[in-house]
Amino acid sequence: MTHHVSQAAFVPHDIDEAVVGSSTGPLSGLTVAVKDMFDIAGSRTSGGSPAWRDAHPPAGEHAGAVRSLLDAGATIIGKTVCDEFFYSITGSNAHFGTPINPRSPDRIPGGSSSGSASATASGACDLAIGSDTGGSVRIPAAHCGIYGIRTTKDRFDFTGAMTMAPSFDAGGWFASSAGVLRQAGPVLLRGPGQLAQVRAVLVLDEVREAATDPVTRVVTDALRATSSLMPAASRANLAGAHLDDWREAMRVVQAHEVWETFGEFVTSRQPTLGPGIRERMLLASGISDHDAAEARSVLREATHRMESLTPVGTVIALPTTPDLAPLLDSTAQELESYRVNAMRLVCMASISGLPQVSLPLGMLNGAPVSLSLIGWRGGDEALLDLAVALSPLAGSIIHTTA
Repeated sequence: MTHHVSQAAFVPHDIDEAVVGSSTGPLSGLTVAVKDMFDIAGSRTSGGSPAWRDAHPPAGEHAGAVRSLLDAGATIIGKTVCDEFFYSITGSNAHFGTPINPRSPDRIPGGSSSGSASATASGACDLAIGSDTGGSVRIPAAHCGIYGIRTTKDRFDFTGAMTMAPSFDAGGWFASSAGVLRQAGPVLLRGPGQLAQVRAVLVLDEVREAATDPVTRVVTDALRATSSLMPAASRANLAGAHLDDWREAMRVVQAHEVWETFGEFVTSRQPTLGPGIRERMLLASGISDHDAAEARSVLREATHRMESLTPVGTVIALPTTPDLAPLLDSTAQELESYRVNAMRLVCMASISGLPQVSLPLGMLNGAPVSLSLIGWRGGDEALLDLAVALSPLAGSIIHTTA
């Protein structure tokens, strides 16, 4: 199999022409790119897999989120590349290529919503939608130096979208500006939110150990600079819980659900899977119901702990990713090590279903670095408001370490 190096954000089976939305509406005049997991009427959806695309007919109607965007006046300009079956955070697709990271072209864009982040960061669109199961919006947003939100679980319409691991699947979107990120909120968020002022900001002791010192320093500096915009951060901890235990439990349950979602297709069609994906699918096929049930009990405890830390009005501040985006020529071993570290940070919102927003801070050694805020359940609107309030900080921090 040839490994494509295409740097395009958009899939080769892209829509023939833009789908123009309503002539009026809150998103009128804005362009949107769509992760290739949401149906667009008349086109095929691949989920990053040419075999899946070829095995399914063109969509009969738009996915719910796509319809909402069109009704709000947005114009859909194309479908974006994602990791195969969404089962990676690198953003590289062995079949369709690796979308360029416009802010740091020698580094990976992050995935699985890599094309959506790449298109947004390059200015090809105003907004892009993606999904976030284990960091798939937050990580590429951070790596490409743009805004991204993972919504509270079940507040995003997944009708007409491919699923991956339903216990963790959440929707999200990207924008280059906080204002546009926020503008999409009323269009894409469903159900009543829990709007409140942010009264407390927590920094978790465990998170300090999960990120590199330079990234932690940038985030600490940023929090210091926000003192007039939000409450001063206070320290807290996960009360004896181990992020590694949470990460591992999530890995087991996610793999079990991925196999429930795609196992039959993989077994019957025997598609050529890209590197990394092939190994993870093989591992997923071997996870028993008993293993998954044991891991779920850990996840229940983790969710309870996260909810107790985030009553209405409290947010947790942390680096979105543990380190800068890995270089494109990183070894498989380096990427795996990065993935494990990243999952320690992203698993908290993934397990609990809480919303998390990623805010670009600036550059560290020529690569973007981001601050994340995890909110309370239903606190999506408050996080979007906070992104706007903190937007003067965006891009203001430039660090170089020896």
